[in-house]
Amino acid sequence: MPSTVTEMAASLWKSLLQTTKERILQQRRASLYIDAHGYEEELIKKKLQQFAGGSINLSKEDSGIGILTLNNPKLMNAFTGTMMLELQERVTELENWKDGKGLIIHGAGNTFCSGSDLNAVKAISNSQDGMNMCMFMQNTLTRLMRLPLISVALVQGKAVGGGAELTTACDFRLMTPGSEIRFVHKHMGLVPGWGGAARLVRIVGSGAALRLLSGAARVDPARALHLGLSEEMLSSSDETAALEEARAWLSQYTEGPANVIRAVKKVVTAGRELPLEAALRTEKDVFGTVWGGPANLQALVRRQRHK
Repeated sequence: MPSTVTEMAASLWKSLLQTTKERILQQRRASLYIDAHGYEEELIKKKLQQFAGGSINLSKEDSGIGILTLNNPKLMNAFTGTMMLELQERVTELENWKDGKGLIIHGAGNTFCSGSDLNAVKAISNSQDGMNMCMFMQNTLTRLMRLPLISVALVQGKAVGGGAELTTACDFRLMTPGSEIRFVHKHMGLVPGWGGAARLVRIVGSGAALRLLSGAARVDPARALHLGLSEEMLSSSDETAALEEARAWLSQYTEGPANVIRAVKKVVTAGRELPLEAALRTEKDVFGTVWGGPANLQALVRRQRHK
């Protein structure tokens, strides 16, 4: 009996440690910054709430593709304070969407995003507020990048400044004729602060990233294709037609069961972000969630029938 009690205690202790470890990892995934970094999330949320306008709209289709729309066309979809807050809310909603497989981000009014609303920027121009806003948006866009959804930015018109940074938080970028991506931060006396520089280096390499940031160059669809910043130039500049093209393009990668598509995204994210040993362990764990699952068993039956 004592040994049984001891074994039970050891098992419970091991389970508690594992649960605690998973909770800590989940918290780390949720936030890059904590109070120890001087980050005051609730304070910056209250300040951002003061600068209203526009919206971030999300529709979730039966196909498993979500459509996230930046909706502030009178300011070329610039982020107001409340739009920054709504983006965080929409990302949380997408994190909890278990049937989701893909995501298209686009802007209303046939343009993508012109960055931050200057009225909000001027009002939070002191160093501490600026740092808090930077950390808030880095957290949100990092969570967006790590979603178990295959994401694509549909770039119509201009993706400038913070808008250009937002495109880099997606897995892919599609551009319409006449559109451009431009990191204009240098002309504002700044560098990217929403994680755009770090992500850009991983997409196009350090040399090309340095040229784009230091030159504040306009990147048209042809150059974006050459750099590997864009996957394809779509044929239509019309807002509705371009969205339909983007949906068709994305669907070739989201066809199949949601748990399999999401598993693919998870192992790629692990391979990109983690040291090799940790990435391998993650891949093993994710593999274990699909091995012997319905899609795997159905595929085995189909293979047998083919013989």
